[in-house]
Amino acid sequence: EPARVAVGVDAALSAAGLLRPIAARAPASLPLGARPRTPTDLRDPPNLPLIEGDPTTESGDAPFDDRAAALLACAMDQLVRGLDEARPGWRADRLGVALGTSSGGMLSAERFFALRAAGADAATLAPVARRATYFAPMNDVLAAYGLAGVPRRTLVLAACAASTIAIGLGARWLDRGAADLVIAGGFDAVSVFVAAGFEALRATTATAPKPFRKGRDGMCLGEGAGLVALVRRGDERGARVHAFVTGFGASTDAVHITAPDATGGGLARAARAALRDAGATQVDLVSAHATATPYNDAMEAKAIRAAAGDAVVHPFKAQIGHTLGAAGVLEALAAADALARGVAPAAAGEGDLDPDAAVTLLARSEPRQMARALKLSAAFGGANAALVLARAGDDPRPPRPRRAVVVTAGAHVTDFDLVALAEATGTPRDRLARLDTLCRLGVSAVAALAARTGRDALAGAGIVAGHGLATLDTNDLWDAKRRARGPTGVEPRAFPATSPNAIAGECAILYKLTGPSFATGAGSGQRGAPHGARSA
Repeated sequence: EPARVAVGVDAALSAAGLLRPIAARAPASLPLGARPRTPTDLRDPPNLPLIEGDPTTESGDAPFDDRAAALLACAMDQLVRGLDEARPGWRADRLGVALGTSSGGMLSAERFFALRAAGADAATLAPVARRATYFAPMNDVLAAYGLAGVPRRTLVLAACAASTIAIGLGARWLDRGAADLVIAGGFDAVSVFVAAGFEALRATTATAPKPFRKGRDGMCLGEGAGLVALVRRGDERGARVHAFVTGFGASTDAVHITAPDATGGGLARAARAALRDAGATQVDLVSAHATATPYNDAMEAKAIRAAAGDAVVHPFKAQIGHTLGAAGVLEALAAADALARGVAPAAAGEGDLDPDAAVTLLARSEPRQMARALKLSAAFGGANAALVLARAGDDPRPPRPRRAVVVTAGAHVTDFDLVALAEATGTPRDRLARLDTLCRLGVSAVAALAARTGRDALAGAGIVAGHGLATLDTNDLWDAKRRARGPTGVEPRAFPATSPNAIAGECAILYKLTGPSFATGAGSGQRGAPHGARSA
C-alpha cells in the first residue's frame, strides 16, 4: 500500500491566525483503560479560561486537563497494563524513567502567561503555574500511576531529538547495571506557541510535507506520546520482544543554533557511533529525521549515504507530523514494526526526488526481510542522536568497559560581563547580547571553566545543561509579543532561545563542543534531578 497520511488543515491553528495551519493531531478523546490514581492537586479549578487556539483536552474521565499530560497518560496507561500482564511484579524491579519532550506543559504555560497578563489573582494563577512547566506532565503522570517515587528519572529537553536520547540513556543505565527496567520515550502536544515559532522560521509547509523531493517547503507539527519498556537481553521473562536496541550514538554540529551542518558530518558521526556501539556495519532501513525542509533533508541525505549507503528510507513525519519530543520513539516503534513484519515501508510525499537529497524511497510498501534499522534524529542546538534497532539479538556487540569518572575542574558563575565574555570567547559583543540570560550564564560558566583547563582541553567535549524551570522567563517574553502582534508578527531570531536545549547549543557553537549535548530538567527539588543551569 502507499503511505497513509494523517496531515491536514488544523482548525485551532487556523483560528489562531497562522498562515500555514497544517498539523496532525491525535484523537481528541484519549480514554484510559482504568482510571489512574489522582493526586488532589492534579486538577485545575473549574472554569479556567482557555487561550486562543487551545484544542479540546477531553480525555474521558482522566484527570489530565493539560493536553500533553493527557497524551502521556494514554501511553502510560497502555504500557502499565502491558507490563502488568507480561511482567507481573515489575514495580519491585529497580526502575528508571527517561522521558523526552520539546515543549512539556506549553499549553498550560500559554494559559498562565495570558492569565497573568490579564491581571488574574494569585489563587487563580497558582494551580496553572505549577502545570506550566516542562516537567509537570511527566511528574503528574508518574504520580498518577504510582511511579512518583522512582529515584532514577530524567526529563530530556533535547528538542526534536529528546526521546531518541532518552531511549539511549535508558539503554546505558541497563548496560552499567543502574536499573533493571527502564520506561523510556517522549511526549508533546500541538500548541500555537510552537507552531508560530516554526512558521516564523519558515520551516512549515503550506500544503503537505514532501521529504527529499523537489519543491519541499517544510514540515508540519504533530502530537503524540510513545513509551517503551527496556530490559537487558536475557531478562525478558517470557515477554514479547519488539526489537533489540543494540546501538546508541550522539553528537553535536556546533555550527548554528537552528541550521544544520550542511556537510551532514555531525549526524553522520552520531550514526557511526551507534553502529560501532552495535558492532554492526550495515542497516536495511533508515528511519529518517526528514523534516522536509530544504537544508535539513539535503544534509541528512549526505549523512545517510555516509553511514547507511542505499538502505530504504522511511520519513514518518510526513505521515503523522513532527511530534517533537515524541518523534524519536514513535518513529523507532514504526521501524521496529517494519522489521518484525518484514515490510519495507512506503514514503509519503509527492514529486520527483531532489538530486541534492537523493535517498531510496518506496512508493508502496513491499515485503522485504530486514535485520537492522537506523533511527536518526536532529534538533535545535545542533544535537544529533541515533539508535540501531535489530530484529534479532545476535549482533556481535562489543563489551563496553566500566570506566572511572572523575571531576578535574569546576566553575561557578552568578552573573556575566559581556565585554569580558566577548574577549574570552572571541565572539562579537552584539552576538552575545542577542542571547537570553540563561545562555549568557551558560556561556559564562564554560568560559570560566576554559580559563581553568585551557580552551583546547574542551574541544570535542560533550555538554549537559541541567534546568530547574528551564526557559520559562524567556518563553513569557516571547509569548507576550505573540499575543500582542499575532503569530505573523513574532521575531524568528528570538524563538530558538525558547528551547531549553539552546543553552547547550550556544555553548557548543562557541567552544566547538562536538560530543553529545542535551539539556535535562525534572524540576526543582526532585530526587535525582539536576539543579540550576549556572555551572558547567
